[in-house]
Amino acid sequence: MATTHNLGFPRIGKHRELKHALESYWHGRSTRDDLLSCGTTLRKQHWALQSKLDWVPAGDFSFYDQVLDMSFTLGNLPERVRGYPGHVLDNYFRVARGRSAAHDAHGDCCHGVSAGEMTKWFDTNYHYIVPEFDASTRFSLDASRLVQQCREAKAWGVNAKPVIIGPLTSLALGTRQDGGAKLALLDALLPVYAELLGELAAQGATWVQIDEPILVTDLEEAWRQTFSQAYEVLTAGPVKLLLATYFGALGDNLALAAELPVAGVHLDAINAGHEIPELVSRLREDQILSLGVVDGRNVWKSDLNRVLDQLEPISAELGDRLWIAPSCSLLHIPTDLDLEDELDTEVKAWLAFATQRLEEVRVLGAALNHSRDAVRAELEQNRRDLRSRSDSQRVHNPAVQAALAKVEPELGQRRSPYKARAAEQARKLDLPLFPTTTIGSFPQTDAIRRARKQYKAGELNEAAYRAAMHAEIERCIREQEALGLDVLVHGEAERNDMVEYFGEQLEGFVFSRHGWVQSYGSRCVKPPILFGDVRRRGPMTVSWTLHAQSLTRKPVKGMLTGPVTILNWSFVRDDQPRSVSCLQLALAIREEVQDLEHAGVKIIQIDEAALREGLPLRKSAWADYLRWAVDAYRIAANGVADETQIHTHMCYSEFNDIIQSIADMDADVITIETSRSDMELLQAFDNFAYPNDIGPGVYDIHSPNIPGKDEIIDLIQKAGERIPVRRLWVNPDCGLKTRRWEEVTPALQNMVSAAHELREIYYRS
Repeated sequence: MATTHNLGFPRIGKHRELKHALESYWHGRSTRDDLLSCGTTLRKQHWALQSKLDWVPAGDFSFYDQVLDMSFTLGNLPERVRGYPGHVLDNYFRVARGRSAAHDAHGDCCHGVSAGEMTKWFDTNYHYIVPEFDASTRFSLDASRLVQQCREAKAWGVNAKPVIIGPLTSLALGTRQDGGAKLALLDALLPVYAELLGELAAQGATWVQIDEPILVTDLEEAWRQTFSQAYEVLTAGPVKLLLATYFGALGDNLALAAELPVAGVHLDAINAGHEIPELVSRLREDQILSLGVVDGRNVWKSDLNRVLDQLEPISAELGDRLWIAPSCSLLHIPTDLDLEDELDTEVKAWLAFATQRLEEVRVLGAALNHSRDAVRAELEQNRRDLRSRSDSQRVHNPAVQAALAKVEPELGQRRSPYKARAAEQARKLDLPLFPTTTIGSFPQTDAIRRARKQYKAGELNEAAYRAAMHAEIERCIREQEALGLDVLVHGEAERNDMVEYFGEQLEGFVFSRHGWVQSYGSRCVKPPILFGDVRRRGPMTVSWTLHAQSLTRKPVKGMLTGPVTILNWSFVRDDQPRSVSCLQLALAIREEVQDLEHAGVKIIQIDEAALREGLPLRKSAWADYLRWAVDAYRIAANGVADETQIHTHMCYSEFNDIIQSIADMDADVITIETSRSDMELLQAFDNFAYPNDIGPGVYDIHSPNIPGKDEIIDLIQKAGERIPVRRLWVNPDCGLKTRRWEEVTPALQNMVSAAHELREIYYRS
């Protein structure tokens, strides 16, 4: 009998209950008990949804981030928060976001500490808090979170499989701030893991899922050798370990994973189906094989009949040793498609969210264990839905295909090299040294959200809605002028999301109403669903930008999202290469860029926040991705005159290994996130003479803490050690839509004051 299970479930709630509970607690509108109660309720609901499976995960629920959870479980708290008393959640939120709740009464912590560095979880759009290590790091077990969830599961009759992040992945994801070797900490870490496994066994656990996704990445030999050492220690304990890998193929780590003394191995069969035969041949007779056969990262229905064709011979060979599951945690897709009562009905029939993925696993398990006849109706419906998608006339657009056929390399070339353009732009824009700007968005106030909601509900007509947005744009312009910023933005009041806004105006997309996915903490995004060929219907941003420019003599940037980011932050069709979809997007954005320029906009920012996160996990595949991704950006950006200044913005980008590709984008100005890393990300420029302008972020917008003027000056001076000051801009890390005006205004005041002081320093010198 095949066993069905799940690796993890979305934690935010069908209606974003966790988001609302977190923000209420942080702002002092509710108590810690209220927040804890919300967590308990959500866990119970999520376990009930998963009860159709044989095993369900415990410990996958988090109040902010599962990597931060593991750091606290291991007692790995940064030194700056160790001295604070109180509930563990207080220190937890201080590391996550710089401070705990508004009603936290523990002295100067109310003014904030440095939040932990945040970066992307492998190649997903989920962010984790980076573990911090140094020579003084000590580990000590705090299993209370996992123990509580195991006890809850037992009390509610849940057949729970605790989920933890493995020791090698925990170390690999962290940063050693003293420059030492992270692997040197393993000997101190393993006894704490062994103690944790013993504690879970004491709670009745027989299986523990231990996640080691770094096994699908390129590993140095020292790390590969250490895996065997680590798991000899861990498998001596009282529980069976299911080693979970996901997001890619094991590749040269396949033999290593198969030889580890664990009770079972989980393989991502969506991305590594070709590795199944070899892994089966290498397993011991007492080992189970878990196959992730439905996609945990995209929303297209599985071809259940095809999956069964693949699984049935394996099931015949392995019998009870076959487990089936989603490819990875379902954290990366929305909770429940059944909530989407307004979604395009044709496209809806092609989709599966997290709850529907569980049903797919159940159907596959029933077919394997009781024959396909037991679920014939479900299999026939699945076949009809897939045929409907393949036959739909809405998926392929002949006009788009014709435009693709005409693409030539010349479309991606600027007319002159950067130095010539820079001189022309300097003459035209007449900006000071250390020009100040922001990344694009300003706070999305209650008034903005209310107007958007009323407009969508038909309670506000087009004219009234535009008037409301124009008022918000004017507020943003007046605030920026009062602050003394040099290059302004219109604030993006009309935009619900930097990707969704554009997708709504492009052919080939549909949108959910409740399809929220956690990005970090309480921040959720609602990715568009790209189902067909992409074409721009008409201008998307021109009127808003021109209205803002009419209110000021200072330059206002036109703000666009780039093709690679729209691609990487959408649920993308799986019936053609991603590179083709990206090129379609590039042609659509190119049309918008040219319309903005023709309307007189002098600076156009094309954000590629997600360029790096789309990198394949194996370096051998990087060159192909970077080739088509950079080509797509250049096609979108480069159909303009020399005097038009093109900006781009990137989030959480470790630049060292792709710096040449970033330079190849040939943006006139690039802005990047660097404040949480104390400008460490700029080490990429130590050995690479980046040729164009750059704005290293000096204000961490993911924390409510307000940076001081001296702190900003220090960061820019550190940047000036690597990049000529005449090419430095001063800006926040990212957009400001998630912050409040009472935080934004003083932070930007300090930023502008810092730029003025820096000008005096460098003009004198």
